[in-house]
Amino acid sequence: MSYFKIDQLTPKHSSTLLGVGTISKNCVDATINLANQYNVSVFLVASRRQIEAQEFGGGYCHCWSSEEFSRYIRSKDKKKNIIIARDHGGPWQNDFEIHNKYSLNQAMESAKRSYQIDIESGFECIHIDPSVDIFGDPNTDEVLSRAFELYEHCWKIAQKLNKKIFFEIGTEKQSGDIGTLDEVEYIFFKIKAFCQKNQLPLPTFIVIQTGTKVVEMKNVGLVGNSLKGADALQISALIDFCNRNNILLKQHNTDYLNDEILSLYPKLGVHSVNVAPEFGTRETLALVDLFNKYKLVLLKDRFLKLAFDSKKWEKWMQTQNGVGDYEKSLIAGHYVFSDPRFLEIKIQAQSELNGRVQDIDAYLVEEIKKSILRYFRNLSLIR
Repeated sequence: MSYFKIDQLTPKHSSTLLGVGTISKNCVDATINLANQYNVSVFLVASRRQIEAQEFGGGYCHCWSSEEFSRYIRSKDKKKNIIIARDHGGPWQNDFEIHNKYSLNQAMESAKRSYQIDIESGFECIHIDPSVDIFGDPNTDEVLSRAFELYEHCWKIAQKLNKKIFFEIGTEKQSGDIGTLDEVEYIFFKIKAFCQKNQLPLPTFIVIQTGTKVVEMKNVGLVGNSLKGADALQISALIDFCNRNNILLKQHNTDYLNDEILSLYPKLGVHSVNVAPEFGTRETLALVDLFNKYKLVLLKDRFLKLAFDSKKWEKWMQTQNGVGDYEKSLIAGHYVFSDPRFLEIKIQAQSELNGRVQDIDAYLVEEIKKSILRYFRNLSLIR
């Protein structure tokens, strides 16, 4: 159980915790291997699209259900350094609820059921995120009301099952701006008042806008290229507010930031960050490079077409014509890693490599490790 290690993330510590998105089985394996090798606590953060309860059809990551995913982590995480986390739980956070045009009540009940299975399955951190609404644009108070209903539901289940879990609350979509102190204070004190009234603990994390946003294969947020001056001061003020109020700041969309920016986060005192799509494109690029190196051109083209035709790149576009078809395929590549057609491509590639690469997946795990280690180093998780 990694829960106790969260207590180490206080202002006196000089590292920033990392949440790694569950974009593929190879990424999960790479994370577990590194967490155990360096004895570092790492979140594996699973969105409802990536990992979902069996009764909702599972997720695109290795077709794992929430139940299967948790069992797999526990079987591999020998030093218990992995913190299993639900990322972006909440209404309309999976495709099933969107495609079926669930009403608010239906989507909330569906989210509650998904959360219940998370908790029963051993998830340790629950992200409450009701920021999505397919019928409108709810205001902050409406989103908070939904968050509170979900929070209380999850807490009651955890208490009933005698599960020690902690929570993360987010109330808005990633904007790329830096949140103002007034905005954060308003949200925090609403959360605090609700928790006191209902005798609930404060959530461990609050998601705050810190100038990051991922589109295509880049970070286009306010601090996407540099973090200094007024921006650094504004983020420092938000961190100071969190420290004074015993809550930890969680930053999302940390992908594609340069080493200079990443290395500032422990110095500023940023408590935790999430990274996901960058590791997906890194794995996809490593696979394409392998195809190129050994001249497996036809297999490469089949893979890229499969990825492009999935249209999973659409949600990441800044503009419709921002990048070409090749780049779109790279963005969407990890979404098709569990597709039977891709598995056929990989089996054929392994055969045609004829021993020159003993195991494609093992090769890809090592490539992903290089990307994750960049975060370990810059976030001062390892020296």
